[in-house]
Amino acid sequence: MDRGKLLGLDVGLARIGVAVCDPLRLAARPLTVITRRSRNEDFAVLAALVEDEEAVAVICGLPLTVTTDAGGDVEGTQARTTRKWAERLAHALRALLGRPVPVIFWDERFSTFAAQQILADRPPSKRQPVGEDAAAAAVILQSYVDAQARGDTSDFGRIDLPPRGTSSDADIQ
Repeated sequence: MDRGKLLGLDVGLARIGVAVCDPLRLAARPLTVITRRSRNEDFAVLAALVEDEEAVAVICGLPLTVTTDAGGDVEGTQARTTRKWAERLAHALRALLGRPVPVIFWDERFSTFAAQQILADRPPSKRQPVGEDAAAAAVILQSYVDAQARGDTSDFGRIDLPPRGTSSDADIQ
């Protein structure tokens, strides 16, 4: 993957927390919280953020379960729903930006708890009006960039679409 900024997402039913890291991928910071409206509106806002931040990829938190099912799977209904949503996002980003943007999945377990702790531990003078969802996205993104810095190239899957015109151009709706 090209060097550069990454956008991190904590996708929820009502809101999407968004974070960004610096081009050297040293530190992630909360960016914004998107109140979900419609898929097209949400994707348009995310495409604008990818463009504005010059992000080269999107790191999407994957809500894995804490325990495995009988088959050893840690992916429940929420994770499968997130994967479908992210595939639609990848197609929308390619259509809206005219270029593919990789979407990489990363374990988001305990990110909201960690974000709550970080926000609660800040001294009052350092507290900024940062949404919990954006803080959780920053936790997810920081976890990813820290793993990459350690040489851990594993992930929980990724969506790498070809440029438009080189494969099926039928976007998933």
